[in-house]
Amino acid sequence: MITLIKGGHIVNEGRVIKADIIVKDDKIAELSSNPSPLTSHPYDSVIDATDCYVLPGIIDDHVHFREPGLTEKADIDTESRAAAAGGVTSYFDMPNCNPQTTTLDALAQKQALAREKSHVNYAFFYGATNDNVDTFSQLDATKIPGIKLFMGSSTGNMLVDQNEALERIFRECKLPLMAHCEDTAIINRNMEEAKGAWGDDPPVNLHAMIRSEEACLASTRKAVALAQKYGTRLHVAHISTAEELELIPPNHSPLSVINYQLANAPLITAEACVGHLFFTQLDHERLGAKIKVNPSIKTPVDQFLLREALSDGRISVVATDHAPHLLSQKQGGCVKAASGMPMIQFSLVTMLELVDEGVLTIQRLVELMCHNPARLFGVQQRGFLRPGYRADITIVRPKSPWTVKPDCILSKCGWSPMEGHQYQWRVERTLCNGQTVYADGQVVADVLGEPITFSHS
Repeated sequence: MITLIKGGHIVNEGRVIKADIIVKDDKIAELSSNPSPLTSHPYDSVIDATDCYVLPGIIDDHVHFREPGLTEKADIDTESRAAAAGGVTSYFDMPNCNPQTTTLDALAQKQALAREKSHVNYAFFYGATNDNVDTFSQLDATKIPGIKLFMGSSTGNMLVDQNEALERIFRECKLPLMAHCEDTAIINRNMEEAKGAWGDDPPVNLHAMIRSEEACLASTRKAVALAQKYGTRLHVAHISTAEELELIPPNHSPLSVINYQLANAPLITAEACVGHLFFTQLDHERLGAKIKVNPSIKTPVDQFLLREALSDGRISVVATDHAPHLLSQKQGGCVKAASGMPMIQFSLVTMLELVDEGVLTIQRLVELMCHNPARLFGVQQRGFLRPGYRADITIVRPKSPWTVKPDCILSKCGWSPMEGHQYQWRVERTLCNGQTVYADGQVVADVLGEPITFSHS
């Protein structure tokens, strides 16, 4: 099967060029800046990308697809459909499901489910607990992106709060360690004070006061210190405060170079999530608990400085922390309303909106959402538009306004904080391993993704 993608503006490895792409079966065969005449190849199909931008498929390194055990709110089938519609061709799923992905058997179960149900490429983090470090050495490192560590209050009772266990995890972890950093003691103290003033379920607009900047900073500082002590490859998840950014060394190089080697990976990197970049705590007034997430969405100043860090090297990856709940579970305040929101279908178009606003360039967007996730986690043959790489390709069209309505939302929970928002960019087509998995507003149901492979050199 040979496919020609013609006439698009290719965004790849720091450049935007007008070029064609030839896809043979599941791989990119050729990139050509000289338009290919239709007679020179026996093309089985031609995709006209005129006036569109052609990107590597988005890699989301942080999602919660809820399967197994929490499938009333989401599952691998529905959320991977939403991913495809959003231009996301690969995702790394988190371990706080039911059962938790903290044993080899639980990991194998999730991998088996994805083989049958995932419409895009998949991988699963293995979860750290206070007492499962001995299992790390038994993991097949080619099949997982790394270890996920909850250093603060978390859904699923996966909190690692024993200093001895934390020291051992950082000392013995040879894979990338992604950490959720919030200090539980500080959060608990703030919650008790809020309850004293506001009752048993304080209003949701106090969420940023309870899960505070202080809580994030204390935990991130501890994680960074442990990583430096033991030489652990630390990836700090969902940075939400300006103060935390000061702990992250700018990573202009080697992430920006083409011939990047994983052995040269920065010791400490940071992820920002779309929700923290797009919303501020003031948006609770109009959206209530729909944007209640952990760590909390914070001040306009934090948002401004997080946006600045997208381009100065302190933020290396942009992800979603896609975490669906039923709308009935999002009712209430700081105690009763569940934390987490669905975002994967709208992450790319939201970031393209920031491109239009001048927050970052489209080349930098591709670094943050495609190249760097592949580089930092050692993803094999994905994340770039290169001959011989898997043909994971996202085609987006600018100046194509549309409004988010309930009937277009593909996440199983059936709602989005972006409802009513008008976008100017549209995901035109998503190809996963050379096959169209999304086009013309529809997911191609019989296309399935593949397990992602890793090289943790």
